[in-house]
This record gives sequence, C-alpha cells and structure tokens, in this order.
Amino acid sequence: MQSARWVNDMREDEKLSRLIGNVYDAALDPALWVDVLEQAAHFVGGPAASLFSRDVVSKSANVAYQFGIDPRYEQLYLDKYARLDPTLTGYFFAEIEKPVATSDIMPYDEFLETRFYREWVQPQGLVDATNALLERSVTTTASFVVFRHQRDGLVDDETRRRMRLIVPHVRRAALIGRVIDLKKAEAATFADTLDGISAGMFLVDATGHIVHANAAGHAMLSAGDMLRAAGGRLVAGDPQTDQSLADIFATAGNGDAALGVKGIALPLIARNGERHVAHVLPLTSGARRRGGAAYAAVAALFVHKAALDSPSPPELRFLLAIVEVGGVPEVAEALGIAETTVKTHLGRLYEKTGAGRQADLVKVVVGFSSPLLG
Repeated sequence: MQSARWVNDMREDEKLSRLIGNVYDAALDPALWVDVLEQAAHFVGGPAASLFSRDVVSKSANVAYQFGIDPRYEQLYLDKYARLDPTLTGYFFAEIEKPVATSDIMPYDEFLETRFYREWVQPQGLVDATNALLERSVTTTASFVVFRHQRDGLVDDETRRRMRLIVPHVRRAALIGRVIDLKKAEAATFADTLDGISAGMFLVDATGHIVHANAAGHAMLSAGDMLRAAGGRLVAGDPQTDQSLADIFATAGNGDAALGVKGIALPLIARNGERHVAHVLPLTSGARRRGGAAYAAVAALFVHKAALDSPSPPELRFLLAIVEVGGVPEVAEALGIAETTVKTHLGRLYEKTGAGRQADLVKVVVGFSSPLLG
C-alpha cells in the first residue's frame, strides 16, 4: 500500500493537485469515484474511504461509493451495524466540512466497549475514522469518511490537516454530480449533454462572459430575476453574490486547487422569495479541460432550486424528539425543558416547513432529503 507520508512539501503539492483534479473529473464521470476514494484514503492516511448517507430516524445507511472495505462488512453495516453505530447522532450535529474523529463524538474508551467496535470495527483491524459532513437535511447526512487501521493509529492533527485540504473539493464535486446526474461527459458532446439537465447551466470565461447556456439557463436569463446577462456577462441580482461570482470565475482560470472553498453553494433568492443554489465546477484541468476548451470556458455554473432550509441545531434536536418521542408533554419531559419552550420551537418549525400540525411535520421530515441524498 502506498504510504500516506510524503517525501516533502513539493511532492505533497503534486499529489494534492492531481487528487483534486480527479475529484472534479468524478463530478462528470461517477465511475471515477472508487479510484478517487483510493487516492484520498492514501493521501489522508488510511486503507479505506467512503461516500455515504445515514438517516438518524430510521438508523439506516446507504453507501454511494467506497474503497477498501470488504464487501461482506459493507453489507453487514447496511443490514445490522448502522443501527448499532454509536457515532450516528454525534456526526449528525457536526459542522459541515469539519473533520471529526471518534473521540470528538464520545470517549474513546467507551467506544471500545460497544458491540459496534467489537463486532464490526475491530475484526477489520480498524481503530478510528475521520468523518466530514458534506450535507445535512432534517434527518439525514451525507459524509466523506477515511478509515484508520491499527497500523495508522488514531486520527491525529496531520490526518485532520490533510482531510481539510480535500473535503471542500469532494463536497463540491458530490453536489454537482447529484445535480447533473451524468454517467459520462465526452468532450465532443459536452454542452449537448449538459443541455439535457433540468438545472440551469452556464459555461463562462474568466471574466464571467457567457459562452454557452442550456435551455434552463436561458429561461433564467429571460426572467432576469436572480441572474441576467449584461453586455454578455453573467450578472447576479444581488451585488454581493455578483462580486463572489466574479471572484470565483477569475480564480477558476488558475486551476482546481485555487478555487478552494469558493462557490461550493452560493445562495440565489428570487424576488418572490424562492431560493436557489449555485455550484461552480472548474473546467481548466483533467478530463474537463477538453469540454471547457471547446468553448473557451474556465468554469461551469449550475443553478437549481434549493431544498427546504434546515433548522438550527437546537431545532434539529427538538425535531428529532418530536419524530421519535411524540407529543409536547413527552418531548418537554425527555428534553428537560418547559412545555412553553417546546411550543415555541414547534411554532418556528411549522413556519419553516409549512406544516400545520405534528402529524404533517413528521410527514415533511420523512419525505425530505438533501441534494446529496436519495
């Protein structure tokens, strides 16, 4: 197995640059994700990595892509051990993109006493994992995780540092991959293929000039609400968002790594209050270069309707209690708070979700998913 320790900073930079480029290629060709996860595992320092989602209500899991976990143990996790995983709820409330280890969720000594560790983790020779939340809906999370073997030791500062270097790119690629849902994007049919997606799509140069837009993109420009064309340049209605887009497009011309955390999820709000979100995919490296070069484009901007706003962490805890416990008195007792406080949170959730009663709220929770899930 390739060592996760690099010879020097220059070699790390080269490996990181190559990895990031491959991550973005996987946004257009999902068949590349397994190889990307292998490279990511080696870079961060571990034998295995996964992209997966979990539901805190049903305590179920779904693996989108994985490398390095024996298929038997993957199936065991899906069938049985996801329900026994003691880190499930803790990871749910983690900060988006922040690398989190087992010891950040619970005392490690307690983790070693769990059935999950004894029956699923230990038999594989694993000891820890660094988990980064990519997206969170009301009850579900999508995560990128790199596992640690006993020969790697527990997650340390170096593991977290390396994880932080690649997580924003993995998140952007995963979000865009879900938006466009492509199996393949050949250079000769790059724009034609993207024309078929329901999200608005714009290919732009480094100055923000539109070199191609799909049908949904043209419809957005015609409406002139969130986005419009001014002198051929893509302009956002909100000045701050417009400046962010200009900075992102200028930076995209300098390569994948330069883009960093910019443009992962830019909010766009229509005059009627309808919310959309924009994601930027750089086109100057890897297999994407051929498609972008054909149109002198440095980036592709994808715009789609946003999912339901997620409640704040306190409201998330309250919402899960409503789903799992039941009525106002029961939730108040379970959480150790006054019934009036429960009713206040309930009113806020009704306002955010459009539900009129608790039964409707539960239906909303069960039916809602994030862009990365489902």
